[in-house]
Amino acid sequence: MVILTEEGATSSSSTHRWDYDVFLSFRGEDTRNNFTSHLYKALCNQGFDTFIDDSLQKGEEISMELVKAIESSTISIVIFSKNFASSTWCLNEFVKIFECRSNGQLVFPIFYKVSPSEIRTQDGEFRIALAEHEETFKDDIEKVQRWRRTLTEAANFFGFPYNDR
Repeated sequence: MVILTEEGATSSSSTHRWDYDVFLSFRGEDTRNNFTSHLYKALCNQGFDTFIDDSLQKGEEISMELVKAIESSTISIVIFSKNFASSTWCLNEFVKIFECRSNGQLVFPIFYKVSPSEIRTQDGEFRIALAEHEETFKDDIEKVQRWRRTLTEAANFFGFPYNDR
C-alpha cells in the first residue's frame, strides 16, 4: 500500500486515508449537464464517494479546497472534451492530478468526442486554445509548456473513448 508522509514521499508501512473514491475533472460547459452528470450519478449509485466541483468558485488558479480533494482521492477520472484546453482552471487541475500519480493515485482519461491523437499532437481546438494561452502567459511560458507536456503524457495513457454517434 502506498501512503503519503509529511514530506510527500511514499511508504508502505502505514496507511493513507482517502476522503474520496473518485475525483471527476471535466470542462463544465462541455459535459456537466450530460455525460458527467450521468457518470457522477452512476458512480454514487454504485457506492463510490465521488467528488464533483459543483459548488466551488472558479478562477484562474485552483483553490486549496480543490487541491485537497484531488490529493485525497483514490482515483481521478479526467474527461477530455472539445473545450477542455481552453480553461486554465481545467489545465491547472489536470497537472495537479497527474502530479498525484506519484502518491499512488490512479488516473483514467475519458476522451469525450475528442481523439487521444488530437490531444497528443495538440491539434484542432487544443492547438487553438494552447496558442491563445501562450499569448496570454508570455511571462510564464513554462506554465503552458507544462500543460503541453502533461496533455501529451495523458494522451499516451490507455483511455476510454466516448462518441455518441
